[in-house]
Amino acid sequence: MSREMHAFLIILAASLVTIALRFLPFLIFNGKRKTPAYILFLGRVLPFAIMGMLVVYCLRNTALFTAPYGIPELIACLSVVLFQIWKRNSLLSIGGGTLIYMLLVQFVF
Repeated sequence: MSREMHAFLIILAASLVTIALRFLPFLIFNGKRKTPAYILFLGRVLPFAIMGMLVVYCLRNTALFTAPYGIPELIACLSVVLFQIWKRNSLLSIGGGTLIYMLLVQFVF
């Protein structure tokens, strides 16, 4: 089997699994059956838990005891919070915070 065919089959398999996983909840919970309470609970708490994990993951290698002492990260995190309070737009908050962080680390610190 050629490398191209092998790559194509891998991409095809990954695509089919992804599509199946996206459609599976709609097939299982199609409105005919009542959604279990634990699924509703997970739907309420998982977005916040995932965001918390992403914040921890992004800040895990922040050097607090060497210059710049985590100042760019702190300013960027505060800017994300302020953008969110100001405009209530997730894309603006994340994009603005990322832009501020990149500007800080490239030109200031």
